[in-house]
Amino acid sequence: MTASRTAVALDVLRVRAGRSVAAADQIAVECPIAFEYNGVSHAVMLATPADMTDFAFGFSLAEGIINAPEELFDVEERSTPAGLVLSMSISSRQFERLKDRRRSLAGRTGCGLCGVESLDQLAARPAAVSSKQMFSRSALTRAVSGIAEMQPLQEQTGATHAAVWLDASGTLLLVREDVGRHNALDKLIGAASRVGISFCEGALLMTSRASMEIVQKAATVGIGHIAAISAPTSMAVEMARACGITLLGFMRGPDHVVYAHEQDLSD
Repeated sequence: MTASRTAVALDVLRVRAGRSVAAADQIAVECPIAFEYNGVSHAVMLATPADMTDFAFGFSLAEGIINAPEELFDVEERSTPAGLVLSMSISSRQFERLKDRRRSLAGRTGCGLCGVESLDQLAARPAAVSSKQMFSRSALTRAVSGIAEMQPLQEQTGATHAAVWLDASGTLLLVREDVGRHNALDKLIGAASRVGISFCEGALLMTSRASMEIVQKAATVGIGHIAAISAPTSMAVEMARACGITLLGFMRGPDHVVYAHEQDLSD
């Protein structure tokens, strides 16, 4: 067995057309990632162990732990026998606010609700996106046509999602991959924030379905347009409509379905 940071080569038995053949297969690496703020454990995520600094910044922003990248002072990554630890330093004010929330988010990559303590917390929505530009359908179509070549880990393993940031022309500016779609988005948000990208001046493209948490994270940082290769969920549509986010699903070339705020799309 050989391994890299993101994939591991395993001996497998491949069966095709009734024939069994011994072969090597590339498997995406999944690793527990623990988040610590000011020395206190906050969450454990299962994720692809790459782009960890982006993950730290993006998770912190998308979860509302910090409001701007400069509020995260330091990120230290360390390896343990059980997994990786991201040890972060934030201001005392932000840390007090974090403690007040008393949330434990272990395992959130799957359901998006683990750690929510009451239905009242679930009902709370981010503020409406305050500013966004018109976006053309043709730009989204161009972006979708080029996304496959921007996913090397997916091509290698067939097991990852991608979150992609594109500008108004449909040019793919940033891509992050992960075994978890929410993690891929966190990493993209972190990468974009660290280079000063304005979230109101582009669009998010997800290779997965659009779940409620995808829309929630996008709204928290001010993303105004989301396009998903697969379908949205009912709660995702409801939140997109409430938060002023244009939401598209089933992006297949020029074909798509608009679920929210079609008035912010042009031809």
